[in-house]
Amino acid sequence: MKSRNYYQTLGVPRDATQEMIKNAYRKLARKYHPDVSREVHAELRFKEVGEAYKVLKDPEKRLEYDQMSGFFHTRKESPQPQASRSYGFDAQKETRTETRSAKRNDDNFSDILDEMMGRPNPVPPRHRSINVHGSDQHAKVQIDLEDTFHGTACNISMPTYVTDEYGMPMVSKRTLKVSVPKGIRGGQTLRLAGQGFPGMGEGKAGDLYLEVMIRPHRRYRVEGRDIYFDIPLTSAQAAVGTTVNVPTPEGSVQLSIPSGSMPGRRLRLKGKGIPGDPAGDLYAVIVNVPAPVHTMMAQKAYQALKAAFSFAPH
Repeated sequence: MKSRNYYQTLGVPRDATQEMIKNAYRKLARKYHPDVSREVHAELRFKEVGEAYKVLKDPEKRLEYDQMSGFFHTRKESPQPQASRSYGFDAQKETRTETRSAKRNDDNFSDILDEMMGRPNPVPPRHRSINVHGSDQHAKVQIDLEDTFHGTACNISMPTYVTDEYGMPMVSKRTLKVSVPKGIRGGQTLRLAGQGFPGMGEGKAGDLYLEVMIRPHRRYRVEGRDIYFDIPLTSAQAAVGTTVNVPTPEGSVQLSIPSGSMPGRRLRLKGKGIPGDPAGDLYAVIVNVPAPVHTMMAQKAYQALKAAFSFAPH
């Protein structure tokens, strides 16, 4: 079996330090992880990277791999003995012995790699203490507009990973209960210290950055802390003014419509928007709705109005 070049797999030189090997592995493992990578051969590359790191991270296995793969060349060639001298051994016989030994090493190289990789009879390698801080994690959570007035708690599920006895990452899932405070705005980010990806060894876990999104509402529109909603009025109501009950996220209130109000006019209810310091405002936007005409008398009344208030737009 043709052996792989583990150094080439991790993209490091043959004399790379253990720190360089570890950093290269972590970078490639994140890049090719099947749960996050979109590359076609991500799963295969992820396995190859894990196999290479499994050998090169252990100094004893790395030394054995270097010797077996021909990467370890520190011995100088000894000069051939001259025929006129005798040193108590047959040089030609010794050369044949070394050749047979090298052949046996090549034949057994695959078996040695299998043993190094844990096949068969896997033996957990001895670990060095490695302390690495975990990466930060980002996620989103959706809440209702009404939740911004009182605060809420919700459960979110997100991917995480744990490490096996060889230090290899294993994908897992976790559920976290999150408290969303009163007055949160859409698009605002909450930082949860220590709730990101776990660290290695004694390394601290990263942080979780949670972006809060407000679900679209059937009645209200949200801009920052301000809330907008439409209030339908007929032309007669807008012309002479009226008082109407309008809904707010915290209950109905009475709103006075000034006479002569035109469609598109915004009437502000100060401090009735999303709570904060300062709180947002609630805006009622006037929308014109034609009154239904069901009787002959109503038709005549509209015709009289048309005659009294003739208007031709320029």
